[in-house]
Amino acid sequence: MSGCERIIGGETVVPHSRPYMVLLRSSSKSICAGALIEKDWVLTAAHCNLGKKSEVILGAHSIKKEPEQQILSVKKAFPYPCYDKYTHEGDLQLLQLNKKATINKNVAVLHLPKKVNDVKPGTRCQVAGWGSPRNKSPPSDTLREVNITVIDRKICNDEKHYNLKPVIGLNMICAGSLQGGKDSCNGDSGSPLLCDRILRGITAFGLKGKCGDPRGPGVYTFLSKTYLKWITKTMKGAV
Repeated sequence: MSGCERIIGGETVVPHSRPYMVLLRSSSKSICAGALIEKDWVLTAAHCNLGKKSEVILGAHSIKKEPEQQILSVKKAFPYPCYDKYTHEGDLQLLQLNKKATINKNVAVLHLPKKVNDVKPGTRCQVAGWGSPRNKSPPSDTLREVNITVIDRKICNDEKHYNLKPVIGLNMICAGSLQGGKDSCNGDSGSPLLCDRILRGITAFGLKGKCGDPRGPGVYTFLSKTYLKWITKTMKGAV
């Protein structure tokens, strides 16, 4: 999702009302987002390059310091072993934190989905992040969220949209607005996609340099059975 960093067409959320949201800041000051899925595990996108010096900020509303924030670090990163940066398949990674988060009203765990059924076109979903709200403006100071709608993969793959470059496969969810103007972007990479309040995907990519463009709705890594198995296994097996 390079080229633009924003939640487009969204609104600032009530402070600390999305306590599962995680702000990830690398040593180069680039930002991504993620979801706290266990007290010491964060789920984000594999294309978010987070080195050892990255900050994992829980309980954030603003990207500036706040008393509610808990700042942790990454003990170990587990990118999905079959991630392909060209096809965007498998764009997910787990971050094991250096210690367990303190759960309170500002920091909470977002549970993985129990059932894995496909998310039907027309489903309303939400995605939040700290990406910038307008073209070429800096990242948003506060957490913003936008309502988007799941779009049929056939439409996303047609010549008016991605035209199979890349292929939007069954492990991906395509969502936005066919009129454009509602989207996630680079600073929002790794953000959780919630449909009917259930975690269903991770913000992956969009049309390069054209967030909110109706021709390139946002694409999310769908938490398929395979991915969920890998997540559970990795968390259990981590030493």
